[in-house]
Amino acid sequence: MESVARSQSAAELGASATHGAKLIYRQSAWTRLTHWLWAISLFFMLLTGLQIFNARPQLYIGKQSGFGYDNTILEIGAENTSAGPRGYTEIFGHRFDTTGVFGWSGPAGNETARGFPSWATIPSYYDLGTARVIHFFFAWILTTTLIVWLVASLTNGHLRRDLAPRLDDLKRLPRDVIDHARLKFHHTREYNTLQKMAYGGVLFLLLPLMIITGLAMSPSMNSVLPFLNDLLGGRQTARTIHFIVMLLLVAFFLIHILMIVAAGPINELRSIITGWYRTDPPAQDAAKSLERNA
Repeated sequence: MESVARSQSAAELGASATHGAKLIYRQSAWTRLTHWLWAISLFFMLLTGLQIFNARPQLYIGKQSGFGYDNTILEIGAENTSAGPRGYTEIFGHRFDTTGVFGWSGPAGNETARGFPSWATIPSYYDLGTARVIHFFFAWILTTTLIVWLVASLTNGHLRRDLAPRLDDLKRLPRDVIDHARLKFHHTREYNTLQKMAYGGVLFLLLPLMIITGLAMSPSMNSVLPFLNDLLGGRQTARTIHFIVMLLLVAFFLIHILMIVAAGPINELRSIITGWYRTDPPAQDAAKSLERNA
């Protein structure tokens, strides 16, 4: 009888759940503005960065590079074979045929040797000067808005209130991992533990590291910040770290988009465009609690 009563209670709560849902103002105008500025900046920085990389499609560890050094960890190129030109990607000495994507790509009959294909770079044709101008323009937009956002977030309490993980968040981490793996999401005013950790990692680790390594690669910054190169192990190491951080940011973006689709794209996009977010009804949370205790 007790089990039947529990089932009836859960059913009644579920039936009335939709009536308790409400819209809350979750994202401030400043948060939304910086979000889209960062998204646009990173998009152009990525595609122009790949164009810049094509000028020297190798990565090294150390302060020097060239034929006299054996410190290459990544190389993208093309070679002539008995079957014609082939593209390859070599990682830590292991070579893979990547013809058509990396090393040798282009329309049939008009393929050319280039690291990343034309559809993945801005401009699509080889133009290092234009790529550098666009890349640095959006890099300064990203850097400026990140600094202003940090000062504003410290001032208005957004950082402490919404992003700093608390002890309770860490206790909930195993449950959050399981819920995300099962694509079960709780729509509340607060960010969950995984969101706080992911956003914190991007805002306070990856983006600052991207900016610092970018400055270290600039010859004009040697006189201003002469210690940066030594701190990072040399300009070539800084370039390699810069590239790895780019890959991590791309991975974050793909997972971010996947979570948006899984959690409900209309609700998530409304939140970051208008600021308004639909939360779970209180009755729905109570029903979930009943099911766990059954």
